[in-house]
Amino acid sequence: MTTPPGRTAPTARRPRLRRGALTPERIVDVSLRLLDEHGTDGFTMPRLGKALGADQTAVYRHFAGKDEILLAVADRLLEEALTGFEAHPHWSDTLADVCRRVRGAYLAHPAAAALSGPRTTRRPAEMRAADTVIGALGDAGFGAAEAALLYRVVADFALLWSGGEAAFHSLDAETKAHEADGWARAYRAADPREYPHIHRVRDPLFEVDSADVFETALRLLLDSIEQRAPRPPQT
Repeated sequence: MTTPPGRTAPTARRPRLRRGALTPERIVDVSLRLLDEHGTDGFTMPRLGKALGADQTAVYRHFAGKDEILLAVADRLLEEALTGFEAHPHWSDTLADVCRRVRGAYLAHPAAAALSGPRTTRRPAEMRAADTVIGALGDAGFGAAEAALLYRVVADFALLWSGGEAAFHSLDAETKAHEADGWARAYRAADPREYPHIHRVRDPLFEVDSADVFETALRLLLDSIEQRAPRPPQT
């Protein structure tokens, strides 16, 4: 249908959410999806508002700003990590499971983890994860002071290790390929007279899988805690 002379065609309007449809949970859902689809650089408040079908200012009724949204996203990752989790009979297995679950959630959402992973959310999922780890250390027989210290050790290992992996995976494909190729070329070409130890392992070095590195580091950490524990896990 044509527009009659003298009239302007109506401007297409963005479909609006019905009143009350915008909730904190929906904002976090959409934020996580945008980070998955567009990466860290593509997560902006205007894009979030458009994806929600709402003016971006409406988001501020639920969150003080972008940073608070990222904290909620960080807690969502921990919520995903703990979905279906139950403590194991042996405290060491509980610690291992929590660490693996955090890594799995971070690698499933690398851009979100790269932006929010190292943050302290102060929200329910983080509190549940902390309580679980501290409880496992209590089961190992550690007193309050040492349990607090070892909780930080375990939590920092899981979050910072997994966050580092996620940050790499959040890079664009070209940058990741350039990093991997450059590292391989530099180490394989290392002068054996100047770097004899690198030269000795130059081939097996590039056969090491990141999952094996994580599992080895996790095992070393847990072995150390088990050796210090007043009540080592029963086999």
